[in-house]
Amino acid sequence: MKIRGRVWKFGADIDTDAIIPARYLNSSDPLELAKHCMEDADPEFPAKVRKGDIIVAGKNFGCGSSREHAPIAIKAAGVSAVVAKSFARIFYRNAFNIGLPIFESPDAVDAIDEGDEVLIDTKKGTITNLKTGKQYPSTAFPPFMSELIKAGGLINYVKRRVQN
Repeated sequence: MKIRGRVWKFGADIDTDAIIPARYLNSSDPLELAKHCMEDADPEFPAKVRKGDIIVAGKNFGCGSSREHAPIAIKAAGVSAVVAKSFARIFYRNAFNIGLPIFESPDAVDAIDEGDEVLIDTKKGTITNLKTGKQYPSTAFPPFMSELIKAGGLINYVKRRVQN
């Protein structure tokens, strides 16, 4: 699978409250959550982000409260993937559970700027900055995680398995 998109860059330790502020957790509607995605980190982000865009961030992305609302808001906002130096463990699992592709690549994060366009090759485990042509290694998905992403998340994966 290949993912191509324009980059929005964030720093380190972006917690789940910055991804989706707690004041909006009274809704579980993905489209409502998308309207407030990343607004505490960048108030204009919900209006600027477009389908297919990619978030690039520093270490420990998704730290803080253990809530599925955070990756749901990101995915519903149209973000096709998140690249970070590292992810908080619970965010990592929640992202795969809802079908949001995430990639660890410290070298890519350091070399990619906001507005750059990148191409992620999930099979090769590479991230290419299309502006500079430089390629960076990424953690490849284990086979089961690839299946979760292809299915659109854990619930869809289980539904397909039960139906077959």
